[in-house]
Amino acid sequence: MKDEVFEYYRSAGSIAAGILQEGAQQIRVGASYLEIVESIEARVTEEGAALAFPLNLSLNEDAAHDTASYGDARVFARGDVAKLDLGVQVEGYIADTATTVDLGNNSLLVDASREALEAAISAIHPGATAGDLGRAIQHEIENRGYRPISNLTGHGLDRYVLHRSPTIPNIGITGGVVLEEGMVFAIEPFATTGSGHVSEKKRVEIYSQLMVKPVRIPSARTIMEKIRDRHGLPFSRRWLLEKKLDLALPALVRSNILHAYPVLSDVPGSLVSQHEHTVIVTGDGCIVTTR
Repeated sequence: MKDEVFEYYRSAGSIAAGILQEGAQQIRVGASYLEIVESIEARVTEEGAALAFPLNLSLNEDAAHDTASYGDARVFARGDVAKLDLGVQVEGYIADTATTVDLGNNSLLVDASREALEAAISAIHPGATAGDLGRAIQHEIENRGYRPISNLTGHGLDRYVLHRSPTIPNIGITGGVVLEEGMVFAIEPFATTGSGHVSEKKRVEIYSQLMVKPVRIPSARTIMEKIRDRHGLPFSRRWLLEKKLDLALPALVRSNILHAYPVLSDVPGSLVSQHEHTVIVTGDGCIVTTR
């Protein structure tokens, strides 16, 4: 890895770590969901970086892909388990990090994903496999009486690329990608009181561009122009403030121009915790960019 690229990753990670900690401290009973999301997203710009994806703030059984909608009236309630997932990019090089804020009495659940993340980080070295990391994650979560979410994974990162090889499972598997020096990826264990499997809700607030293709609907053309500088990275419908979104966005998804990210949720009434760091594999272990 070139020194310049390494510094971009380190810079993005340092910014993300600081803002994630600040943002977590804002989450409290009665606070506005929308105001916190917009405040955290604004801090990224203030630090001279850009968002790699809209801030994910997912509550309770919702594990991922929720963010504020325009005019969102939600407030945090006592007992909420809030997953705060932040992506920052500097010149396209991404830091992806997450933490969980417990507004109830769920400290053991929160510890499960946190300690699973630390166990996976400790297992990283060239020659280790993705399955080794998944095994470490699964052990820590199950040892505390919870289930890892088997159909959510960590993922490789590249310039303007949020998901690529290697895939880092949250359960033990045989083999998997062999880790090599210079690999960059995010590890994100999810611990749940529910089924250990997420499914898609109808709610969709996040999209990304898959291809460039002529479109006929005027509002769709306006959307494509507004997201051009995302370089394919995800965006929020809240950022667009366009009329006729309910017509244009589904049309772009049907045309395979956009990809939709529905909220991913375990069974109703369950609780999910998440922690995440971005790492760069070194000759004898790894560097965590998001500490």
